[in-house]
Amino acid sequence: MVDTGGIGIEDVDELGHRVLGQAEAAMREADVVVFLTDAHAGPLPSDSDVADRLRRSTKPIVLTANKADSPNDRLKAADFFELGLGEPITLSAIRGTGTGDLLDEVVAALPPAEEEEEEREAIGVAIVGRPNVGKSSLLNAIAGDERAIVHDVPGTTRDAIDSLVEHKGQQLLLIDTAGIRRRGRVERGIETYSVLRAMRAIERAEIAIMLLDANAGISAQDAHVAGYIQDAAKGCVIGVNKWDLIERSPDSGAKHIAEVKRNLQFLDYAPVVFLSAKSGLNVGRVLDRILEVAVERDRRIPTAQVNEFFREAIASHPVSDRGKAFKLLYATQASVRPPTFVLFVNDPDLVHFSYRRYLENQIRRRFGFEGTGIRIVLRGRAE
Repeated sequence: MVDTGGIGIEDVDELGHRVLGQAEAAMREADVVVFLTDAHAGPLPSDSDVADRLRRSTKPIVLTANKADSPNDRLKAADFFELGLGEPITLSAIRGTGTGDLLDEVVAALPPAEEEEEEREAIGVAIVGRPNVGKSSLLNAIAGDERAIVHDVPGTTRDAIDSLVEHKGQQLLLIDTAGIRRRGRVERGIETYSVLRAMRAIERAEIAIMLLDANAGISAQDAHVAGYIQDAAKGCVIGVNKWDLIERSPDSGAKHIAEVKRNLQFLDYAPVVFLSAKSGLNVGRVLDRILEVAVERDRRIPTAQVNEFFREAIASHPVSDRGKAFKLLYATQASVRPPTFVLFVNDPDLVHFSYRRYLENQIRRRFGFEGTGIRIVLRGRAE
């Protein structure tokens, strides 16, 4: 969507020429041009001037008459037939009426989508965790050679290292990071820089491998690292490293998974893989889970299903405050990576963290989204 400055025949100063130049450039690059007029004012000489320019263009034109707030204004919109650009779509941008019809016309006028290129973009994967958990060893096991220096002294890796590998036809950009320590224990200088680099790696990545030490249990530092992943709504695969060094029983796996879910409750949607970076045990399974999470991050739910789902979820668990009930007006999935759901509601302040958590759990129960963070955005009527 490219919005341009207003075009008028009286624009003769330098700014007016620049506005006109910008508008013409936007029209040249556009697939569809929306010509917005004022239904209340009726056709103006400047409208005819713009219409003349548009008729010389080969672009599809969608004529719209804005400010059609009253029945009389909507009747007056018929005067725009004289511009020779077809029937105008009447709408009120300030009220939102008619915008759906406009979007339908724009989509119908768009050219066929180009075929996707065969080569898919690399998936950014950050390997994160506290010091000496085996991040560099895992990177080397995946890459198949000595990409990072591995040493027994915690914190050997000071910077992030990128390595491009391929798994089942999909390229992965692996980002190894320095070990993350709790904020209060980070020394000034190089350690602080390492933490900042790790945070940037999480931001750059689509998916994070949250690496834990099977022998050390789950610490507050692990929860701190996981919190960064959750806050950024990234995809996540939890890897329990050094699995070959523990004494195992038939229920060892179940016990460890329960511990992970209990201590990292906000990452309970992430798949857990037991591995050994040193021996290569289940390293391939980690990569398989990454590809699965990448698919989930691209999952898109049709708007009709989104609306139906949220109405059911809110109806089965209503919420109110001081007699004011929380009401859903409209819901849609606005984007992917991460899956983001926008809810237009009567009052966003009625929803607290626990209710957001309830809605997120219901989304996962209905649609999946295993391994990826989800964002729920609430907007009031005036937003």
